[in-house]
Amino acid sequence: MKAKKLMRKLSLSEKDLADIKDAVANAEKKTNGEIALAATGESSDYSFFELFASVLLGAVCFAFLLVFSARIEALIGRLFWDEKTWYLPAFFGFAEFAVIGLFFCFANIPAIDRIVIPHPVRKAMVYNRALRHFVESGTYETKDHTGILIFISWMEREVRIVADAGINSKIEQKEWDEIAQTLASGIREKETAASLVSVISKCGDLLEKHFPAKKENPNELPDGLLILEAGE
Repeated sequence: MKAKKLMRKLSLSEKDLADIKDAVANAEKKTNGEIALAATGESSDYSFFELFASVLLGAVCFAFLLVFSARIEALIGRLFWDEKTWYLPAFFGFAEFAVIGLFFCFANIPAIDRIVIPHPVRKAMVYNRALRHFVESGTYETKDHTGILIFISWMEREVRIVADAGINSKIEQKEWDEIAQTLASGIREKETAASLVSVISKCGDLLEKHFPAKKENPNELPDGLLILEAGE
């Protein structure tokens, strides 16, 4: 998904991105921790599940056609002067492949994707993608291991907060999960920018409690929300 399209889906403007960047900068002034943010259209391409669902639907279509095979054969007989024996199986094959192809195309619609892809699979893919970005973005290698990643995956309707080892030793994951649920609710209500600013402030307060800012407090990670396009 292109960055501009994802921004529209998340109801974000350029001004919103600037406000989010400022919120991160302000939150990090109070703590030695680092806050990274990223959003993606979807955490995996899920082609296997889309194709599997299409094949299953094709099988259902084939079974349905078998029930009416006699009527279909009679219709073919009325349409052609010289009916060949292969006309009926050819019709069945064409109909089945047409159903598979059409559904596979429509399966890329997010609402359908969320139906055909099992919920545990979507959750696992988002978690894996968040971990991958946690490493690729360098959030895992801050000086004191006090980085967190707020990761949004739009198609799956999932938010993950991944914290580094230094933070996990003092702050339980359930606290981050509660904040993630708050953000997910805000996105669902199309209040992404306001929810992100609020959540960033909460994360900053939580980090300040355990990791207050030191005299030297370098900014180790880029501020703001990174929009990930397909393939990134």
